[in-house]
Amino acid sequence: MLWVSSVTLYYVTLFELLSVCSWDSIGVSFLLFFFLLFRWTNDGQYLALGMMNGVISIRNKNGEEKVKIERPGGSSSPIWSIAWNPSKDEHNDILAVADWGQKLSFYQLSGKQIGKDRNLNYDPCCVSYFSKGEYIVMGGSDKQASLYTKDGVRLGSIGEQNSWVWTCGVRPESNFVVLGCQDGTITCYQLIFSTVHGLYKDRYAYRDNMTDVIVQHLITEQKVRIRCRELVKKIAIYRNRLAIQLPEKIFIYELYSDDSTDMHYRIKEKIGRKFECNLLVVCSQHIILCQEKRLQCLSFTSVREKEWVMESLIRYIKVIGGPPGREGLLVGLKNGAILKIFVDNPFPITLLKLSTSVRCLDMSATRNKLAVVDEHNTLLVYDIHNKELLFQEPNANSVAWNTQCEDMLCFSGNGYLNIKASNFPVHQQKMQGFVVGYNGSKIFCLHVYSMSAVEVPQSAPMYQYLEKKMFKEAYQIACLGVTDSDWRDLATEALEGLDFDTAKKAFIRIRDLRYLELINTIEERKKRGESDNELFLADVFANQGKFHEAANLYKRSNQESRALSMYTDLRMFEFAKEYVGGTDPKSSRDLITKQADWAKSSKEPRAAAEMYLSAGEHLKAIEIIGENGWADMLIALARKLDKADREPLAKCAHFFKKLQHHGYASETYSKMGDLEALVQLHVETRHWDEAFSIVERHPPFKNNVYVPYAQWLAENDRFEEAQNAFHKAGLQNEAVKVLEQLTHNAVVENRFNDAGYYYWMLSMQCLDIARESGDQCSDMLRKFDRFQHLAELYHVYRSIQRYTDEPFSSHMPETLFNICRFLLNNLTKEIPPGISKVNTLYALAKQSRRLGAYKLARYSYEKLQELHIPSRFQDSVEVGSLTIRSKPFHDSEDLIEGMMCYRCSTNNPLLNNQGSVCINCRQPFIYSASSYEVLPLVQFYLEEGIGDEEAVSLIDLEVPRSDQRDTQWHNAGSGEPQSLRIDDSFSESEEDPFTAKMTFEQGGSEFVPVKVNRSVLRSMSRRDVLIKRWPRPLKWEYFRSLLPDVSITMCPTCFKMFHSEDYELLVLQHSCCPYCRRPIDEPN
Repeated sequence: MLWVSSVTLYYVTLFELLSVCSWDSIGVSFLLFFFLLFRWTNDGQYLALGMMNGVISIRNKNGEEKVKIERPGGSSSPIWSIAWNPSKDEHNDILAVADWGQKLSFYQLSGKQIGKDRNLNYDPCCVSYFSKGEYIVMGGSDKQASLYTKDGVRLGSIGEQNSWVWTCGVRPESNFVVLGCQDGTITCYQLIFSTVHGLYKDRYAYRDNMTDVIVQHLITEQKVRIRCRELVKKIAIYRNRLAIQLPEKIFIYELYSDDSTDMHYRIKEKIGRKFECNLLVVCSQHIILCQEKRLQCLSFTSVREKEWVMESLIRYIKVIGGPPGREGLLVGLKNGAILKIFVDNPFPITLLKLSTSVRCLDMSATRNKLAVVDEHNTLLVYDIHNKELLFQEPNANSVAWNTQCEDMLCFSGNGYLNIKASNFPVHQQKMQGFVVGYNGSKIFCLHVYSMSAVEVPQSAPMYQYLEKKMFKEAYQIACLGVTDSDWRDLATEALEGLDFDTAKKAFIRIRDLRYLELINTIEERKKRGESDNELFLADVFANQGKFHEAANLYKRSNQESRALSMYTDLRMFEFAKEYVGGTDPKSSRDLITKQADWAKSSKEPRAAAEMYLSAGEHLKAIEIIGENGWADMLIALARKLDKADREPLAKCAHFFKKLQHHGYASETYSKMGDLEALVQLHVETRHWDEAFSIVERHPPFKNNVYVPYAQWLAENDRFEEAQNAFHKAGLQNEAVKVLEQLTHNAVVENRFNDAGYYYWMLSMQCLDIARESGDQCSDMLRKFDRFQHLAELYHVYRSIQRYTDEPFSSHMPETLFNICRFLLNNLTKEIPPGISKVNTLYALAKQSRRLGAYKLARYSYEKLQELHIPSRFQDSVEVGSLTIRSKPFHDSEDLIEGMMCYRCSTNNPLLNNQGSVCINCRQPFIYSASSYEVLPLVQFYLEEGIGDEEAVSLIDLEVPRSDQRDTQWHNAGSGEPQSLRIDDSFSESEEDPFTAKMTFEQGGSEFVPVKVNRSVLRSMSRRDVLIKRWPRPLKWEYFRSLLPDVSITMCPTCFKMFHSEDYELLVLQHSCCPYCRRPIDEPN
């Protein structure tokens, strides 16, 4: 019947093949003679055909051959069975091929062989993958079905039959296998894989894929795989040893190092013998084989050293440790006997004898207690020494003692995990599986084939110990693993129980520095001899927030002051008042002060201020009142305070200043008599009149007022007043520095008119310093001359700068012409910053051409060609340089006559490289400060022995002449400028003594000044003389007018000389001197 079924299946399969493949792609002869079987790939895209001639053809769904695999045996090895691996975890499709050459091979879809051929020693008739491709079921001429790994390693026989096994089938997603035999027998098997594993503390070894061993570190979750390539029958692990039993041998492995986390194993020994045993145990130097009632101890070299024969079947065996070579074994028998066997001792030791069979055993860490699970699932715990039953618990299937705590064990049963500490009730939680180990806070549980480490907080047993005030035992439990809140509860309970050592350790765990500091304080007090436990407990309650309990304990210990301090610190003033009576009178005041502090922090400032005042804490009250701006309340308090209370009054004044109540601040400082602070107040508030009135009465404060006053004036551009203030303060150098900075800024900003004015002020300031300081006199006089010179240069350059930069000019061409010549004559040595020689020459060239000074214009253009000309002047200069060549090579006679020297009547060139002096007599020219024409003035000097006062008195002695009665000299007093108006000239017939003094030796290179004696002075008319009355240490300067018809005016401040008409016009325009800016109505 089986053969007929096979043929029927063959034809059905052939029909299916013909329905999807064309006759052209598969020949008839091929179908009739060579085709045996075919298999589709998992995705249905390819078809594998097994041939009678030992060829495997892989074709696509259209019948096209993609890969052809030729087996070595050829036609002598027909392909009787093929199967594709159904595993989805494989990266490639894998084809298992079994031929009658008695070989098993594996190929990829590409035709590449995987591994080598494996010999079978029988003719295979069927191949099928088991389950999800993890194993292979194969049957054939050996009359049995065998189980192989997916790599072809034989694991064992599934079942033996009476004839050949021609077909095998595996039920998908299950462990059922059906076999069909030649005699028509159909047999169904269920394959059950037993768990092969071993455990020692935190290392768990188990079998994987039947031929591999995986060692797992349950703490670090590290895993290592050991490939044995044979069926693994037994596994044992102990410390650094690992024993693996294979069908024909035993491998002994050891760790590379003693590191507790090391997971690298290497082979130590190989025992090449076949053993039959129920249990396998490994020790440091031995392996223990258990076979029913017999225990055999073998060395790693396969030498049997000991043998023990028990009176009943062995149900449980466990290594409980010991020295290397002398380990102890715990053995449980089916008759209830519990034995302890040492490897080096041939005589077993009976520990207990139960009435029922033993299922599980474990011994506590100190070997003092024994836990037994019997056949009735009852947990029994005995004291090993006196054989006393300590307690028993129902519903247990496995038990394990905690390796780190003597009194703790756990057991599992009925889906629960049970934890028991000492004699306390059991704590339960749900958990599936069997307990196989208990290390610290980790419980190792085996569920089906999976081992897991469960982190179990030890909170429940810890609290059981705390309820009994067993703090040290509770601490030991907590060390196994509890939460931070549990640690805090333990620390708190131990602290309240006055077990400071345990409490300290617990608080260190949670890093609570506050309680650690409290414990250290209590320990220090105990070292000093204090022994009042109630006082210590009161401090503990106070830190825990149990204030009323703490206060009661303080009171019982006669420490009411501590209760008062505690309540005041807590702002619980109503409770604090209950303890005021028992302390000194000062406590009431301190209580009010602290209550005020609390009111301040609670944002009730007015109540706090009133409390501070009632407690006499004026400074704190003033601080609150001032910060809140209650000026009325503050002045009332200041008026109540005694003038001796300087610190509170100073605080009041400070807040008055801050609140800008300067009148109240002044009143407070006056009450204190603090004149310096009062002066500072007036200075800060710019109340200069009040400050000056104090300085008048108290001159030592002069610098405190005038220095900031001068700085304020300078900031407000009142520099003359600032200078006066610096003078009054005696800080001349500061005045100079201010003006120098202002001058520098004016030059940088091209404000040359201001620069000239500031330089003039600087010169006058230097003159004042020279007059007051004898040490700096010569240096200051040099600066005076330099600043006077710079002031005049910047004053005139302002007109040139306006001419070149602005489209229109208010000056006449003659004036600009004179200004340019004056500036160039005075720039022979150095050019001050800001003054452009290009602008000056450009303006001079333009005005010279306009006025007919063609020679000078040509000279100016030539000089411009030597300089860097701005682009805006470039075209004009180039055109002017060309066109000026068409003009005559001489200057206008009128312009040359304007440069006549009034001492020697020499006509000077328009530009003089020697400066503004006559080329003949070296007499300096005197210029008008507006038009810069040469004035008809000659400077003369007094002979030695004649003082300024005497010279003025001699000049004033002059008797008026009759022909000069219409001549008028206008001098309206010291406050008005001097004016000289002459209507009629002197008679030429009369000889002037001054004219005789103007003679000099021709051809000399040195300047010979005009010196006059007393007789010449008496001959002079006061109307013809102009005097620059310089302050000391300078001497006065005297000038004689040689043209009476020219009216000249001199400013009495800067001593600059003008044509009278020009001066009057400029004064009307500016209401001040155009040079020194002196107001016309200001007294000299």
